[in-house]
Amino acid sequence: MSEEFDKAMEELQTSIIADARKVYSEEVINRWLKPKYVGEMENPQGYGKVTGPCGDTVNIFLRIDNDKIIDARFLTDGCGTTIAAGSMACELAIGKTVREAFKITKEVILGQLGGLPEESTHCALLASNTLREALTDYLSSRNEPWRKLYKKH
Repeated sequence: MSEEFDKAMEELQTSIIADARKVYSEEVINRWLKPKYVGEMENPQGYGKVTGPCGDTVNIFLRIDNDKIIDARFLTDGCGTTIAAGSMACELAIGKTVREAFKITKEVILGQLGGLPEESTHCALLASNTLREALTDYLSSRNEPWRKLYKKH
């Protein structure tokens, strides 16, 4: 019974991925199945949390040194396209200055992902908005360091 179940699950997964390949780019599928930069970060210099109109929430954590983003992580309770967009937003931010990272828009994320179906483009907007929130948090905390003492994620 267990062997039959395992085989049926494997066939189902193969079928789901084959159907996804008809709609999504390989970049989206790879980031959905094996996302990069996932995880929470302790004591980030910048933190953003945004919930999109679809109900998905993205959290982005930034580590910044000398105005350069040296690490970025994300968490989401969202779908595969939200996972892919969050992963791409973090990858694009790492190595950039804060000013450069503010230029990572929905369009930039969509371009790097190879596009998304119209009904999923809001996932890229959610990721870019969350990144901006984390960058804004960093700038606010840098100007008023006492705020970090009272802020809870």
